[in-house]
Amino acid sequence: MYKLLRSFLFLFGPESVHYFAMNSLKTLCSIGFLRSWIYRMNRVRAPHLKRKFAGLDFPNGVGLGAGFDKNARWLRELECLGFGFVEIGTVTPLPQKGNDKPRLFRLPADSALINRMGFNNEGVKAIAKRLRDWKVENHHSRGFFPFRKTRIGSGMIIGGNIGKNKDTPNEEAWKDYEICFRELIDCVDYFVVNVSSPNTPGLRALQEKDSLHKILSHLQAINTEQVLPKPLFLKIAPDLTTTQMDDVIALAMEINLDGLVISNTTISREDLVTSARRLEQIGNGGLSGKPLTLRARQWVNYAHQQSQGKIPIIASGGIFNGDDAAAALRCGAGLVQVWTAFIYEGPAIVKIICRGL
Repeated sequence: MYKLLRSFLFLFGPESVHYFAMNSLKTLCSIGFLRSWIYRMNRVRAPHLKRKFAGLDFPNGVGLGAGFDKNARWLRELECLGFGFVEIGTVTPLPQKGNDKPRLFRLPADSALINRMGFNNEGVKAIAKRLRDWKVENHHSRGFFPFRKTRIGSGMIIGGNIGKNKDTPNEEAWKDYEICFRELIDCVDYFVVNVSSPNTPGLRALQEKDSLHKILSHLQAINTEQVLPKPLFLKIAPDLTTTQMDDVIALAMEINLDGLVISNTTISREDLVTSARRLEQIGNGGLSGKPLTLRARQWVNYAHQQSQGKIPIIASGGIFNGDDAAAALRCGAGLVQVWTAFIYEGPAIVKIICRGL
């Protein structure tokens, strides 16, 4: 059914379809009995799917990666689709429009996407307000007739993915991360520091040891002052060298980082079916989807082995089904995230993955 709908949706631009599809779902979920029906159709309740991770209780281990719901506009709808956790953002201190359109491209032959969005978001204050409103108004809402007893409130975990504004120089980047951290501290369940997007000029330079240490140690110092510190994760690129990865692992252990998200999109274009001409037409951007499956899994395994299992890992990249997720878990991940698979496999992606676990 979804494949037929997908063939129609893929006739239109991916960014416009993204907003159309999610806003249509939002309309459906505004009607009580339809929201209850969607929730009942997509929920997964097997006890073995629950996860205890970084001190948090996840209803299941399948999450939606950052970049899909940048502004926390569709949390109720994503909860109805069964996600155990959703990572909002990337959030920056000030609103920014992102890069020029078009900036999102499909590679159907590779089950992949290329994006160069550029941290387009409404800014941390607007997003923090929306998160607070959601917690108050929607987290414990109930469905209407004929499913009066169906509670929409699965315990879905919310992560906050934070970054710097494009115009902020790298030497001042730590201030942007602090602003976002302080604004969201009471709104999210965990944080992810994003220094690995290829779509903000110079951002990946922050993955170098000294820059990372300054940002992460500063956030940890603030975090430890809190009554209830929040788990702090680092999202890394799949294009790191082994030496860089070793530095990341050493730093993570030195400052007691709560974990890693492996990985972000890649700038590599190796072994793609899509023609070189089409890739040249698209231009720069981060590649996601099935081409990342093995590379991300290898880095998960490497980080797990090098840290002797002491660093919790969220696997992100190329996870399309239960077999992909199970392989990532065997390599040392505790949770998995999807993004591109949602586009290609449809709204039942959580159930598709959970059936194979």
